[in-house]
Amino acid sequence: ALEKKVKSKLGEKVGLPCCHEIESSDSLHNYRVYWQKNTMEVVLAYAEGKEISKDKRYMNRTEMDDRNFTLWISPVEILDNGPYQCVVQHLRSSQNPSVVCDETVTLFVTADFSKPNITANVSRNSCESTEMVVRCSSYGGFPKPEITGILNNESVVWNVSWVSESSLSPYSVTGILHLNVTKDVSFTCSVGSNGFTKSTSLLLSR
Repeated sequence: ALEKKVKSKLGEKVGLPCCHEIESSDSLHNYRVYWQKNTMEVVLAYAEGKEISKDKRYMNRTEMDDRNFTLWISPVEILDNGPYQCVVQHLRSSQNPSVVCDETVTLFVTADFSKPNITANVSRNSCESTEMVVRCSSYGGFPKPEITGILNNESVVWNVSWVSESSLSPYSVTGILHLNVTKDVSFTCSVGSNGFTKSTSLLLSR
């Protein structure tokens, strides 16, 4: 089976699809539904039409559709990143409930980075050229970003540092570049993560 993937931005509402839908002649009372994360945390569990369990972290942030068992999470947090498993049992007889479906869906949470901020400081000036230290920084995004620079249509290589409180916290990124500028140049810094890119351009004048 293909792994199902769902993307969401930090703070939005997201629905994770389950693998079963109740027919109109049937009722939630005949089912047990477990939504679990990393196969350890029970996000939400229903039995015989009633919610029987919910993880503290998901209190007041989750609800389940009682026909197709879609798990709704709002607002999404970065910690929600990861695989979720939906297990549905039909209680034909309570002695041996049959598993109707068991499927995993992976949630990818992203957060937008701020528009990059570029600063340029002259470190040395001579007749022929100007030595500059260029910094480009951006913050508040997820997952870990890439930073790229273009100087007069040529790509440049940054000395990059990332800061994050944990692997599931927003990132701040800073790139530092030492340039020898002989004429006025146009410079662009881009910060990208998960297909989203933000750029800022600056004219560096001698």
